[in-house]
Amino acid sequence: MTKTLDLAGLDLQDALDLAILVEDEAKERYDELAAQMETHHTAEAAAFFHFMSANEARHGAELSARRKQLFGDAPRRVDRSMVWEIEAPEYENVHAFMTLHEALTVAMAAEVKAHGFFTDALRLPVSGPVRELFLELQEEEVHHQELVGKELAKLPPDEAAPPEEFADEPVSQ
Repeated sequence: MTKTLDLAGLDLQDALDLAILVEDEAKERYDELAAQMETHHTAEAAAFFHFMSANEARHGAELSARRKQLFGDAPRRVDRSMVWEIEAPEYENVHAFMTLHEALTVAMAAEVKAHGFFTDALRLPVSGPVRELFLELQEEEVHHQELVGKELAKLPPDEAAPPEEFADEPVSQ
């Protein structure tokens, strides 16, 4: 059962828990994508997805330390069922044999999506501390977009073959 989350009603503890869950979900997705790329011997894309996973883990750990400092071991009221692909790359944007350019493009889309989430949340009547956290997270997403954009700019245009060229022919059963 998926619970709904009233962003306007969050206090700072709940907002930090939400942010931690967003980072955890993104880290787990990048881990999945890295494993998929390794299975298909796409080393550059796998390495980049591992890099993104480490970044998400680091940011999640920073947020967790902050939450612990402010709220100790207070139980969470926000759980994973309330978070769905806020920052995690979407599966439909990923395919086997991805190039580094394509992996960076997937990450950029995820960062843009997360920025949009916090931008939309800031349009709600959230409390002052939650607003400050959401502004910080929104700015963090801008920073991530800039980092990914710089890496994309270093790459030559992608001349990869369409993924359909790698599809296996149907096999009779």
